[in-house]
Amino acid sequence: MNKIDLLTGFVIGIITCFIGMFLYITIGMHTDFLAGIQVMRSEGHLGKIVTLGAILDLIAFGILLKMNKELMARGVVLAVIVLTIVTIFV
Repeated sequence: MNKIDLLTGFVIGIITCFIGMFLYITIGMHTDFLAGIQVMRSEGHLGKIVTLGAILDLIAFGILLKMNKELMARGVVLAVIVLTIVTIFV
């Protein structure tokens, strides 16, 4: 069960990051999601968009800790670490 909880937390972390990115690009930039990603990647600001999207991971982490789901919260932290490593190399 421990690995399933960790994987569930990881998936929650990745999904909430993409939701945060989607909300920032569509509401903050007033553009289409894919067009906004292409523009930010060409300008070299894709890492900043991922960082803004990861703010929702903090909320998910706090909620999971309140619900005493420590392994899922670890999965969210793992997702943030993986996203950080990916944005360094992209």
